[in-house]
Amino acid sequence: MSDKQRPTPRWWYGDARPPPGAGLVAALYGRIVALRLGWYRRGWLPRVGVARPVLVVGNLVAGGSGKTPLTIAVVERLLAEGFRPGVATRGYGRDEPARACWVEASTAPAVGGDEPVLIARRTGVKVRADRNRAAAAKALVAAGCDVVVCDDGLQHYRLRRDIEIEVIDGRRRYGNGALLPAGPLREPAQRGQDCDFRVLNLADSGSNDIAPGFGEWPMHLHMHDAIPLRGARVRPLTAFAGQRVHAVAGTGDPERFFSMLRTLGMAVVPHAFADHHRYQPDDLAFSSDLPVLMTEKDAVKCGSFGSDRHFAIPIEAQLPEAFWVALLERLRQVRAGQTNSSLEASA
Repeated sequence: MSDKQRPTPRWWYGDARPPPGAGLVAALYGRIVALRLGWYRRGWLPRVGVARPVLVVGNLVAGGSGKTPLTIAVVERLLAEGFRPGVATRGYGRDEPARACWVEASTAPAVGGDEPVLIARRTGVKVRADRNRAAAAKALVAAGCDVVVCDDGLQHYRLRRDIEIEVIDGRRRYGNGALLPAGPLREPAQRGQDCDFRVLNLADSGSNDIAPGFGEWPMHLHMHDAIPLRGARVRPLTAFAGQRVHAVAGTGDPERFFSMLRTLGMAVVPHAFADHHRYQPDDLAFSSDLPVLMTEKDAVKCGSFGSDRHFAIPIEAQLPEAFWVALLERLRQVRAGQTNSSLEASA
């Protein structure tokens, strides 16, 4: 593990016991979470709706679970079906988090956030970064979007939503099942039962993921050809099979990316960084001239100093056609009826 990666507490996903006092803090945190959700459901805290369907993609644990690849896949499918989706996002890690902004493919990651820039590059849709997601949704509707897709924000209850999709890490799931800080959960695991869809991120077939349970839709992440950050031609991933490569990942679960590369027959030299890490040239100054493969999320921050031996690996989320049929049917039902009401329906 890189010394630049903030380690996940070992008790979250292992057999170690939480430190003394963590359970008491988790109990207090859980009480606050339950009260807050109850106040929103009863209308005691104000919520904001927009005149278009709102679809939230989120998770219950702290850290990554595959939300952004699924968000991109949802947006691309909506585009193919004739919708005009827009993406509302917090834009974690921006220089000025209190300042809302439109994010385009050319926006600097420090201004728009790494994930919003990636979404804008991959989809070409309007992306609004704002820590107030209700305000972001309003801006998207005013700009002509007929569906608002919220990247993360399952816990941002101020924004009314019509469809909720929970993304679950198939390898780590809910860890020890405890709330923060005793465990990785931001909300109790039972909260997922309120979501319209539950997607299990299985990544690649060679991983040690748990099989989907009842009501869970399987999602596989497929790697595409390697795109050079500068100069060289696109290379098929098969060209790296049997070779040693540097692998760079600054995500919530770097090991998942490394494992996917190993499944393709590469000898991986792993370099794990903190999620949303801001790369500097020295971060990629390795002692050997092996090819450097990195996630697209990392690559958007390395374009200014990458070379022809640095490659971004696009990842595509693939789900059963039945999932898309069910999602589109639910969306049509929302458009035909009253919007922004799913949270009250689950109360």
